[in-house]
Amino acid sequence: MPLRVVVDAGNGVPPWRQVHDQIVRAITTGSLARDARLPPIRQLSRDLGLASGTVARVYRELEATGWVTTARARGTVVTGPVERPDPGAMLRNAAAEYARYSRELGVAPDEAVDAVRVALASLDAPSQ
Repeated sequence: MPLRVVVDAGNGVPPWRQVHDQIVRAITTGSLARDARLPPIRQLSRDLGLASGTVARVYRELEATGWVTTARARGTVVTGPVERPDPGAMLRNAAAEYARYSRELGVAPDEAVDAVRVALASLDAPSQ
């Protein structure tokens, strides 16, 4: 399955972080299999409309944390994780990151929870 990444310039999350997190999510959910090749830096940066240095940073971060490895002949290839991480732990980590972000924005806890409910409901809504 090809890698699908979308960058939203208006969501407040740096583009490199959006790309990084979407690749990690694709790996952890199995959408991007072990030994799958990632697109070359120049191609992905062109596809996303980002500077090649931004995508290079993503690949460096992924390599430093063991998600991918880069070799001249093979390109950048998925290497981890060997096992799928605990979904509950992943959800707790994502919730903690969201809570920190909400706090930084000065959003009240009830408003942050309501935003999650709206986001979940929009996932269940039929596409137009």
